[in-house]
Amino acid sequence: MSSDIQPFSIAIGDEEIEDLKRRLAATRWPDAETVDDWSQGIPLAYVQEVCAYWGEKYDWRGREAKLNQFAQFKTDVGGIGIHFIHVRSAEPDAMPLIITHGWPGSVVEFQKVIGPLTDPVAHGGNASDAFHVVCPSMPGYGFSDKPSETGWGVDRIADTWAALMAKLGYARYVAQGGDWGAMVTNQIGLRDSEHCAGIHLNMPIAAPDPETMNDLTPLEQRALASMQHYQDYDSGYSKQQSTRPQSLGYGLVDSPSGQAAWILEKFWSWTDCNGHPENVLTRDELLDNVMLYWWPGAGASSARLYWESFNSPSLDPVTVPTGCSIFPKEIFQCSRRWAEKKFTNLVHWNELDAGGHFAAFEKPEVYVDEVRTCFRHVR
Repeated sequence: MSSDIQPFSIAIGDEEIEDLKRRLAATRWPDAETVDDWSQGIPLAYVQEVCAYWGEKYDWRGREAKLNQFAQFKTDVGGIGIHFIHVRSAEPDAMPLIITHGWPGSVVEFQKVIGPLTDPVAHGGNASDAFHVVCPSMPGYGFSDKPSETGWGVDRIADTWAALMAKLGYARYVAQGGDWGAMVTNQIGLRDSEHCAGIHLNMPIAAPDPETMNDLTPLEQRALASMQHYQDYDSGYSKQQSTRPQSLGYGLVDSPSGQAAWILEKFWSWTDCNGHPENVLTRDELLDNVMLYWWPGAGASSARLYWESFNSPSLDPVTVPTGCSIFPKEIFQCSRRWAEKKFTNLVHWNELDAGGHFAAFEKPEVYVDEVRTCFRHVR
C-alpha cells in the first residue's frame, strides 16, 4: 500500500456539536404547508420533530463511534484528497470491490453490508463469496476534499477510482453503484476494462428502446410512468443543482434544518417506505447520513456534480460483464431488453419485489445476495 495513504477517523470537535445544537434551537421556521400530505414538500411538523430530536436526543458521539468501526483512510488521487473505507477480507481469494454512493447518500449507506461482504462465513455465507471492500466518498462529498476547479464529472471520478484501486494494489477488481454511483461505475466499466472485471448496478440507466413502444411490458410501462412522475413532480432539486448549485449552497451549509429537509424529502420519495422514511430506516440512520453533509459543509460541493454531469449521461455500450438489480421503488427503471442494448454482456438480471433507491441501506441482505450472485460470474 502506498505510503501516502493515511489512516482517518471522523473526529468532530465539541464546539462544532454545540454550534449545531445552537443553530437547530434558533431555526427560523417557514409556515406550514397548506396540504395534509407531502405534495408541497417535506411537512413542517416532521422536520420540527426530527430537528428537536437531532438537537436534544441524537447521540453523535455514539454514532461517530459506529461510523468509525470500519478502517478509514485518506489519500491524494489525481490531485484531490479522497476519503475512503477500506476493509480487507481475511479470505485469501477475496475479490476487490469498489462501491460508490450517490446523492443524497454517503458511505453511511454501506455500514450494514461491509461485514457480510468481507466476512461472508460469519454472516451465514460462503468463503468463496468474500470481497475486499473499498467505499470512497465522492469528491465534494463527506470527508473527501472539495474540487476547486471544474471538470469533476463522472468520467474523472471513474478515472480517480481506477487510480485508487491501483494505488491499493488491486490489479483486478469489480465495481458496484447506484444513483451517481451507478454512473461512475458505468464509466469505470467503459474506461478501465483492462482492470475492471465486471460491474453491478442497482440503478442502470438505459434509454427506452423505440422498437418496444407498441409492445411494452408491465415493467416498461411502470418505468415510463415513473420517468414522467419524476419530470413532473420530483426533479426540481436536480434542475436547481444542475444549473445553480452555488445559490442553493448558502442555505444548505448555513442551516441544519434546511440541509436535513433537502435530504430527508428524497428518502421519503425514493425509498420503499409506504409513506414515511422511518418505516424503512431509523431516525438515527437518516441523521447519520445528513451529518456527512452537515459536518463538511457539502451542500454546494455535492450539488455541483449535477452541474458537471447531469445533462450529459453516457449512452455508450458497456462490454464488461454487467449485473443489474431492479428494485420496484427505484427512480429510474429499465427492462432487460432495454438494458441489453447498452450492456452487451449482461451476466445477471433480477427484478426484486421490494426495495427502493438506497438498496444497501434499505435491503442489506438482498443487496449482498445480489452482489454475490452477480460477481460469481467473473471470479
